[in-house]
Amino acid sequence: MSVSLELRGITKAFSGVSVVQDVDFDVRAGEVHALMGENGAGKSTLIKMMSGIYRPDRGEIRLGSVPVHFGSPREAVRAGIATVHQELLLFPELSVAENIMLGHAPRARFGGVSWVGMRARARHLLDQLHSHELDVDARVGDLSVANRQRVEIARALSHSPRVLIMDEPTAALSDADALRLLEVVRALAKQGVAIIYVSHRMAEIFNVADRVTVLRDGHKVATQAITDVDHGRLVAQMVGRRVEQLYPKADVPPGAPMLELEALSCEGRFRDVSLRVHRGEILGVAGLVGSGRTELAHSIFGLAPATSGRVLLMGQPVAVRSAAHARDLGIAYVPEDRGLQGLIRSQSLRVNVSLASLSRVTQRGLIRRTFESAEALRAIKEFGIRARGPEQRVRQLSGGNQQKVVLAKWLATGPRIVILDEPTRGIDVGARAEIYALISRLAGQGLAILLISSDLPEVLGMSDRVLVMSRGRAVATFGRGEATAQGVGAAMAPVEEIRDAA
Repeated sequence: MSVSLELRGITKAFSGVSVVQDVDFDVRAGEVHALMGENGAGKSTLIKMMSGIYRPDRGEIRLGSVPVHFGSPREAVRAGIATVHQELLLFPELSVAENIMLGHAPRARFGGVSWVGMRARARHLLDQLHSHELDVDARVGDLSVANRQRVEIARALSHSPRVLIMDEPTAALSDADALRLLEVVRALAKQGVAIIYVSHRMAEIFNVADRVTVLRDGHKVATQAITDVDHGRLVAQMVGRRVEQLYPKADVPPGAPMLELEALSCEGRFRDVSLRVHRGEILGVAGLVGSGRTELAHSIFGLAPATSGRVLLMGQPVAVRSAAHARDLGIAYVPEDRGLQGLIRSQSLRVNVSLASLSRVTQRGLIRRTFESAEALRAIKEFGIRARGPEQRVRQLSGGNQQKVVLAKWLATGPRIVILDEPTRGIDVGARAEIYALISRLAGQGLAILLISSDLPEVLGMSDRVLVMSRGRAVATFGRGEATAQGVGAAMAPVEEIRDAA
């Protein structure tokens, strides 16, 4: 296979701090080349140099055999390099079709945009991604995270790229949706597209990659055929040590019920869901995208109040009216999209940690920065947040450290019940182990935890019990000893709606 894109001796530093140092990398036509490493290893910086966002300080980029110097992302796209970034770059007020074809919409015969042609092209691209149900006229801001990810991928494919860079393309997708996307990736490779694939999901790498390159601390550790490496070796190369116990689940005797749902329903979202979470217990919630998992979390937290059924906290019925009311009742919610819903990324770590518990850092109605700083310093130490200090902007932190800030923010409210929605989405294997250890520690301290995740091994590894949702209903519950990938996976598959006996 001929080399489509090659990097030689690429180096990049910011403010005198080296981020990528003397890295060689290449991807061939018709190949899927995985790029792996912990957050902060230099993957994103390397990708941004390939896609024209950054210019390397030293080294050479070749497209085919020709040296190239991209002054902007647009130049990279014109040269045949398209990128699907982890942080979605969509316009929420525009339609699906408008986002996909933005900047290169087909023209009408007598000038202007051909709206029919634009919708048809967008429809074709989405059908390639097995997203037949996605309406091309839907407003992107109304879509789920998973569907926004599909739009981002379709937009990249709309440029018919020679080289396609995919940065965590399945982070927001269920296992079933991720498998469908991997089929698309393989099909594109067969068509001769060179694909650079970044993912923290090990199973995907072994499923789709031909070669894998590992970065650590800005240096290339190794490039190898995927058939020459195993899971343990990849982890060791990425983190510099073996992660022997990725899921450090402590055995905690369950206490009294903390949260109970009795036939809870929210019109148009989910129906008749009953569950119970005890003190010190982790209840995993598994299900495909659209099964009602996140909608259930929103209802418990007061973002979409239930239309029927009961919620009981410590045995007492409550009507959760709002997120603030839920917080005051002792419920914390870590949302699936930390960038949009969990953090103000342009603000400092200090400001973000205190957002949900401002009463702790106010005096006579005024926020005291010294109190905020003390809370932030405590969070940095307690949660192992890798930051320069309380004043560092959250957007400058790695994904794993941003997630720790969200956890710190909500745990500062002193909750008794914690809802975790996709807590390790887009986080590398080393940071995942730290988040899992923290979750286990919280259960050991007596908190009741609802763990919602599309990562089935995560649910199985961390849960005391597993509740499975499908089409807005709770369809099965498994104890830790009986929960298997096969059993839970089979229960997750959509089934025909059961009619009421009446």
